[in-house]
Amino acid sequence: RGAMSRPPAVDVRGVTYAYPDGHAALRDLDLIIEAGERVAVLGPNGSGKTTLVRTLLGLLPPVAGRIVFPAARPRFGYVPQRDAVDLNFPLRAIEIVLMGRYGRIRPGSRPTEADLQAASEALTEVGSADLADRPFAALSGGQRQRVLIARALAGDPQVLVLDEPTTGMDLPSERAMLDLVASFLRRDLAVVMVSHQLGAVADYATDLCLVAGTEHPVSVGTRAELLTSERLTRIYGQPVTFPFSF
Repeated sequence: RGAMSRPPAVDVRGVTYAYPDGHAALRDLDLIIEAGERVAVLGPNGSGKTTLVRTLLGLLPPVAGRIVFPAARPRFGYVPQRDAVDLNFPLRAIEIVLMGRYGRIRPGSRPTEADLQAASEALTEVGSADLADRPFAALSGGQRQRVLIARALAGDPQVLVLDEPTTGMDLPSERAMLDLVASFLRRDLAVVMVSHQLGAVADYATDLCLVAGTEHPVSVGTRAELLTSERLTRIYGQPVTFPFSF
């Protein structure tokens, strides 16, 4: 990567995270995420992708290394896997999106007109304004995912983190979701996408972070640099040929 034209949103330097039993889950990670980039965090299940994200979000303190921010800690927007969301609460889509404003609402206060406007604009940005008054639990999987992205956007984040945003989607829905993520470049957002779906996500990323457990170093680079048959066959433990035939 050449000289950077702007300060990084996140600069991860030599970060290692270990479980309480001392077993390392992430080792010696160096990763720079700049505004306007889409970084895909790829790797097999159980390879450490979730640990990396939780470390970025500040939920897991590293045992070595550090995460550096340019001036102040940026605002993070987090979109969990949609299956991790409790559907028992009878909330409308717009009420789910308003949760993204809670960090800006004083305790005991109600959402302001500005909060409601931000939530409505976020739903519009993800193409789901018509879902505002529908029960969240009644939405399809793809619709829920868009609402969850709108919730993250409503907080006006500088770094957007999406955990497996296309899991369980058919091909047209998957492409539509990734096209939506690509459109966030106009916001100058730094986007981090976590996925185990190599072929789907890699085409939409500006940079890749390949996580393969502690027996292999975390690799950061371009698609051409990282997605080689030799490297992927070694990481996945079975032959991988292009275009991503396992």
